[in-house]
Amino acid sequence: MKDDIQIEEEANVKNIVDIAATIGLGPEDIDQYGKYIAKVPLEVLSRFDGNKSGKLIMVTAVTPTPAGEGKTVTTIGLIQGLSRIGKKVVGALREPSVGPTFGVKGGATGGGYSQVYPMWDIDLHFTGDIHAVSSAHNLLSAILENNLVRDNPLRIDPSKIVLKKAMDMNCRELRDIIVGLGGGRLSGGVTHEGGFLITSASEISAILALATGYRDLRERIERMVVAYTYTGEMVTVKDLGCAGAMMILLKDAIKPNLVQTLEGQPVFVHGFPFANIAHGNNSVIATKYAMKLGDYAVTEAGFAADLGGEKFLDIVCRQAGISPDCVVIVASVRALMTHGGADLEKPETLTKEALTKGLSNLDKHIENVKSYGVPVVVSINHFSFDDPEHMQMLRDHCKELGAECVQSDAFMEGGKGAEELARKVVEVLEKGKKDFRLLYEDNIPLKKKIETIATKIYGADGVTYTDQANKTLKNLEEKGYGSLPICVAKTQYSLSDVAELKGAPKGWKLSVREVTVSAGAGFVVPICGTMMLMPGLSKVPAAMKMDLTDDGKVRGLK
Repeated sequence: MKDDIQIEEEANVKNIVDIAATIGLGPEDIDQYGKYIAKVPLEVLSRFDGNKSGKLIMVTAVTPTPAGEGKTVTTIGLIQGLSRIGKKVVGALREPSVGPTFGVKGGATGGGYSQVYPMWDIDLHFTGDIHAVSSAHNLLSAILENNLVRDNPLRIDPSKIVLKKAMDMNCRELRDIIVGLGGGRLSGGVTHEGGFLITSASEISAILALATGYRDLRERIERMVVAYTYTGEMVTVKDLGCAGAMMILLKDAIKPNLVQTLEGQPVFVHGFPFANIAHGNNSVIATKYAMKLGDYAVTEAGFAADLGGEKFLDIVCRQAGISPDCVVIVASVRALMTHGGADLEKPETLTKEALTKGLSNLDKHIENVKSYGVPVVVSINHFSFDDPEHMQMLRDHCKELGAECVQSDAFMEGGKGAEELARKVVEVLEKGKKDFRLLYEDNIPLKKKIETIATKIYGADGVTYTDQANKTLKNLEEKGYGSLPICVAKTQYSLSDVAELKGAPKGWKLSVREVTVSAGAGFVVPICGTMMLMPGLSKVPAAMKMDLTDDGKVRGLK
């Protein structure tokens, strides 16, 4: 089979003007970025506010493994499949981050015959949204540091600055640094501990993805807590007075980006918060208008159902006033075998017994999603090397659980290979009714919210807190943040906070080592286990396999 880039290069794609026309937008309604990408201004989208909202389908997955689950492939395949069976559908996906693209992933635009186009732009600089957030974040940091130098009128304690600097690259060496070593106060700044986080972990990334418009964006930015004073009072962006300058940098980034699948369906690719650190979903604006412009809207939640899935249901839905009409959980045979103890490097371990044991991970995710009162469809991402007996085992198991289950060949066949999935989703939507309910209420204590997620979603026996975490939670409730939802930062590789624990671990407790507040985004973040806000590169980064040919073509993305 041809590689992903080759498939994209040979694709018969349309001009973005023609794609926009399929959802009622004229050439004058879009800001074009070349032939195949456009931004859609918010004032244009507002014309469709009176439209009836289409059905919302959220795609999530089992816990990630090196075997690959194919969540983005399935999402794009489902969009194409729905179109093939005559449905008007619009997609909504997150933007890839350059750091992971050059680190491990090598790209994040789908694969095979289920991709969004053009991958070489979307995977890299795209329309500059992530650069805009990096600039706004670092402008804020610079204003804060300048305040310290210029007589510190806000009485900021340099040892209690919680805002780090940001860049869109995996650089472990920048996690913890000392700033202000350049000599005197005016020439080098005030010396204090600092650090970097990856831009997708910036609160501004989360704010951009949750904001509903320019005014909401400004108000959220102003609420950001960046430091504490010598007397323990919070210092916000509003106190620093630089929200207006940050808004200028973000004025275009808030507009959703319009692209297409390989089969010509419109997709908004907009927003980029990580699901293991932030809330892990594309922008509310993209999802809202995918629903307004299509009879069916398909969105993808980051990582597994315990991370991006739970956060979509408990944070995005809570804030945006939406809820999915159906959830698709993506699994693959080998991914579940890995959860059952199989080693991909040892083919003899890829057994029926390993699959049977690994089903516990899928079972937990199905149980979790059903607890929100939403219909579930399991999509088995089919690989050419899968044993038909194993595929049937998975189908039979889902049937025993009362979960709809279908096979997807979206990678190898595009929309045609996802028709079975598309028809099943439509069938579920037409015959089933959701009874959506949140996992927890706003008015319970922060600790109770954390413990509810830990025990009900992750399967923990309870939660342990460091003294600092306890102190911060108490302080946040005293300052009026107790009604905010929870956004847990933890490893994506396990239902637990220990990456090595596969399947559905039992007999463990969630370990909360520190807590922060994202007041602008509107959630409290317990940081668990050994979770880092700045990734590092692997031993052989994906970047080492990338290149640009003499005729200007990108190679090595996937």
